[in-house]
Order: sequence, then structure tokens, then C-alpha cells
Amino acid sequence: MKTQKSIFSIALLLVALTAVSGCGKKKTATLPPANETAPTENGGVPTAQLTATPTVISAGDQVQLRWATTNATSISIDGIGDVPSVGVKTVTPSESTTYHLVARGGSLTADASASVTVNSPPAISVPSRSMSAEEEFNARVQPIFFDYDTYDIRGDAQAILAKNADYLNAHPEIKIAIGGYCDERGSDEYNLVLGQNRAEAAKTALVTAGIATDRIRVISYGKEKPFCSDSTEECWQLNRRDGFTIDR
Repeated sequence: MKTQKSIFSIALLLVALTAVSGCGKKKTATLPPANETAPTENGGVPTAQLTATPTVISAGDQVQLRWATTNATSISIDGIGDVPSVGVKTVTPSESTTYHLVARGGSLTADASASVTVNSPPAISVPSRSMSAEEEFNARVQPIFFDYDTYDIRGDAQAILAKNADYLNAHPEIKIAIGGYCDERGSDEYNLVLGQNRAEAAKTALVTAGIATDRIRVISYGKEKPFCSDSTEECWQLNRRDGFTIDR
């Protein structure tokens, strides 16, 4: 009988111990910290790359921008606007510029920059009083240059024509001849027409700036009177021009 009571007491003790251990404070589950660089909806954090070639130019030269982005739904470049995720664009900055690209994906952004230094053309020295009229004219009235196979007036040429017009307006007694020149590529006939169009384009700009049309004569030399004879882009650029002379 005592043995049964002992067994019963031990059983009660075990039940009590189990109940006590079960009443201990439960631990609260800890959530992992929020990921501050959570991926975008399409599965990744945005990236952006932007390069400019070349990075140092003279006024009027062109620059090629190249960019590539990933995981972005909206891409833009300051001064250009919205662009595709990958692309190439040719620009002609008139002054030193830093191009800034921003790629947005959801609430996240990535950016990249590329800087271009634009060197100003050398200053033209003011002619001295001892210069002849023709020397002064040649120092103050400068030639303009054209891109390949076009007679469109470039931005740098517009600035030169404006200065040429200022000088001619200050010297109404001077009449001028505008010669249109081309590089060696293309037929003689084609380049004669192209040279004529280039000379006419400069005449139109000067007339618009106030120079009387009867003070201007135009002539096309095509590719017959090159300033440089090498078959290089640098040489061809020198030959794609309008030249200005005093018309006797």
C-alpha cells in the first residue's frame, strides 16, 4: 500500500514539474531588418554607366556619348531628356559641360556623369594701325568650315559670320567675294554645286546680318583649289570651307 502511494506521489510531482516548465515566457519571433536596397520589380538594383569620347575638344567639334543601364524603368540625361536603356548620341557642346545620367527603377536610382572640356578658339589680335586695308581685312574676316557633304552653317561658323558682319557693317566701302571649297571626295560636277551652295549659305547669313547683297559676289571652286593635299580627315576639314576676300 505504501509502495502504491509512493508511485502516485512521484507521478504527481512529475506532472507539477511539467506544468511549471510549460508556463515559462514565450520568446517573440524577431523579423529580419528591412532590406534598404530591395530589388526593383524586374529583379535587380538599377546600374548606370556613361562615357564621352573625346573628353577634350575645340569649339564646334563633336562628342559621342555612350551609356548603358540595367534594371531601370526611366532613364534621362540632363540637357538631352529621356533616353533608352542603352544608346549612343552625338552632341556638339558649345562650352565645357558635365553630362549627368539618372536611371530610376521603382524607388531606387543610379547615376553616372561624363565631363567634356571645350577649348575656346584662339583670340584674334586687333590689327595695328600700320596694317594695310587688305591685311586688316584678312585678320578680321575669317573663313568658316563645314561638315562632310553639307552646306549647313554650323554653330561655330554662325559665331564667325556674326563677327565678319560686324566688320563689314563698319566698313561699307568694302565689297567681298565668297569662295566655296570642298574636299577631294566626289565628282568635279558634284563638288562645284556643293561649293556654290556653301558660298550662297554664307551670303544669305551676311545679308540677314545687314550686308547689302550687291556688296557680295559668290564663286565655287569645288575641289580644284585645296588648302591641304593629304587624304586625312584633318586635311579634308581644312578644304571644306568658305573663304572671304576683298572683291576688287
